[in-house]
Amino acid sequence: MPKVLISDKMDPRAAQIFRERGVEVDEITGKTPAELIAIIGEYDGLAIRSSTKVTKEILEHATNLKVVGRAGIGVDNVDIPAASAKGVVVMNTPFGNSITTAEHAIALMFALARQLPEADASTQAGKWEKNRFMGVELTSKTLGLIGAGNIGSIVADRARGLKMKVVAFDPFLTPERAIEIGVEKVTLDELLARADFITLHTPLTDQTRNILSAEALAKTKKGVRIINCARGGLIDEVALKAALDSGQVGGAALDVFVEEPAKTSPLFNTPNFVSTPHLGASTTEAQVNVAIQVAEQMADFLMSGGVTNALNMPSLSAEEAPKLKPYMALAEKLGSLVGQLTTGAVSRISVHTEGAAADLNAKPIVSAVLAGYLQTQTATVNMVNAPVLARERGLEVREVRTEREADYHTLLRVSVKTEDGERSVAGTLFGDSAPRLVELLGIKIEADLAGPMLYVVNEDAPGFIGRLGTALGEAGVNIGTFHLGRRSAGGEAVLLLSVDEAVTPDLLTKVRALPGVKTAMGLNF
Repeated sequence: MPKVLISDKMDPRAAQIFRERGVEVDEITGKTPAELIAIIGEYDGLAIRSSTKVTKEILEHATNLKVVGRAGIGVDNVDIPAASAKGVVVMNTPFGNSITTAEHAIALMFALARQLPEADASTQAGKWEKNRFMGVELTSKTLGLIGAGNIGSIVADRARGLKMKVVAFDPFLTPERAIEIGVEKVTLDELLARADFITLHTPLTDQTRNILSAEALAKTKKGVRIINCARGGLIDEVALKAALDSGQVGGAALDVFVEEPAKTSPLFNTPNFVSTPHLGASTTEAQVNVAIQVAEQMADFLMSGGVTNALNMPSLSAEEAPKLKPYMALAEKLGSLVGQLTTGAVSRISVHTEGAAADLNAKPIVSAVLAGYLQTQTATVNMVNAPVLARERGLEVREVRTEREADYHTLLRVSVKTEDGERSVAGTLFGDSAPRLVELLGIKIEADLAGPMLYVVNEDAPGFIGRLGTALGEAGVNIGTFHLGRRSAGGEAVLLLSVDEAVTPDLLTKVRALPGVKTAMGLNF
């Protein structure tokens, strides 16, 4: 009988589900890392929330561990690479907290609109300052959503119920999906200029970090009220403090901070500022939901091998896995590549299998493409939940099979449809195992996709490669591999260079300044 340890406080129904499914379970919470190391070897599964840190050291002592289940979204407390190396599946429950977080954002919006925390403190101090607290109605106001994914769409639904107008900035929101959730898709500058309230519901990435910077806050409607229940780091806290002090921002409510626990912050004790200690997921219903979900997922895996919401393992049968594994690696790389190269909303993604690939089970391959593509937008996606996220974003997914062989014995092509037209990349397997890019945006090019890379589109002209090499050398950048393709002599050329370190903004500035360069960007695989 499999045995599971619940090491963090969790709703009792989790243990009940394990026992009902035939899994032995112990509920032992509050252990130190050393104490956990001493007992972890007994267990096949470990169910956690945020307190337990599943480190490499703990995993080294987990001799029987097969699965770690995180009741919640974030898995920052799990060393996923170490778990993968150990053969331990890591699962989470990415959708269990969505409604709760959305409702918390709405609650903070009300708190700002009616100055509830300050009015409460004043009243309980015996002041009765009725004329001091003049609120605003939400009805007919414009709410700006930065991020219109799962949680953002729920906030939009609730806001429309309050008779608010909702505008949304999300580069990956399709026009069809915008209509479906009842929002107007706008640019970030349009949102900043029009919104009476702004709420953020986007993951923290290099593109979204400080998306509300000092410059962005200066573009907002004077007196705007801002809510963040997503991730700390989306707002420049020092700039927000200055904007509150100047009156440019009329109020702000934060549930998340750059540093947590937030013992200090430049925003603390600022008038018209409301804060809560990362309570977005803290409701009874949410805690019950994620506990039930993680128990069901782990029990299914331990008793029948079913895989749901795994962050480091695709949904595959034992028979399919050996044959599909290299195709899925290729699929994920191609999805990631097309995602990194594409800006703006994608309305359709097509996965075309050709030759030997057309005979395979395409579902895991399509899921791998979607996971690679969506990983450029969200950190919680995996091969299991990628199709769900794609549907939520209104992304049409097409699968095309061509059994005949063309230039390659087996080929996988990924195409995306955007407002600017169709873009596609294609790859094959060398020796039936090594993924290789063979076509990039219509240009023949053979390249391995691994690690940090520099992507350059330039005019095909003598001397360019020398100038590029000189620029990279002066910047101290070492080239690992060099791949070149072109449409025609003297036409447009493409270069893909693997480099030893991540491509920096300074390096891109230098490359873009070279004569003949049309596009330059950093990629990562």
